[in-house]
Amino acid sequence: MATAPDASTLQRRLHPVLDAAYVLGFERTTAWEEIRRGRLRTVRVGRRVLVPTEYIDAYVELLKREAESTN
Repeated sequence: MATAPDASTLQRRLHPVLDAAYVLGFERTTAWEEIRRGRLRTVRVGRRVLVPTEYIDAYVELLKREAESTN
């Protein structure tokens, strides 16, 4: 019989914008600006705006590509 995963082994997959900004290392206003510009993607769950972990990773990859293209 399968058992439920232990809370200590679970990792959050959807992040509030403030938490995503913290993970990315910048302020909340910068996160909202990047969302507004379409560079940081989000999903909605009810009225909440959340950033999936894979969208955070995709945003980091975008920044890396931009940095490489300017060098």
